[in-house]
Amino acid sequence: QLQLVESGGGLVQPGGSLRLSCAASGFTVDDYSVAWFRQVPGKEREGLSCIRSTGGGPKYADSVKDRFAISIDHVKNAVYLQMNSLKVEETGIYYCAADLIGSCSVAPGRFRYWGQGTQVTVSS
Repeated sequence: QLQLVESGGGLVQPGGSLRLSCAASGFTVDDYSVAWFRQVPGKEREGLSCIRSTGGGPKYADSVKDRFAISIDHVKNAVYLQMNSLKVEETGIYYCAADLIGSCSVAPGRFRYWGQGTQVTVSS
């Protein structure tokens, strides 16, 4: 059974950093595209970044480019999202998702498998 479990969320001050983890089981992240999304209250789910072991480098949304970094740990079968210079308006639930798609995408509709999410709160 394919499963994704996010962790690493919490409370951080504006300008601070967090590292989110997405632990995968039931499949190998090397074979899938894995992406991070954010759900802010009152807004649509936003794609942040995607990574795929084969076929080009990671993708980032313009809103997080140069501040967030996605990476894969092939041994731990996990994907991480390092988030720096966080802003108050980035408070929300952060999800990872995976699917067998030919090229990396940050479009939520392209992913069938989702984790339960982890809460990130940016506040002073």
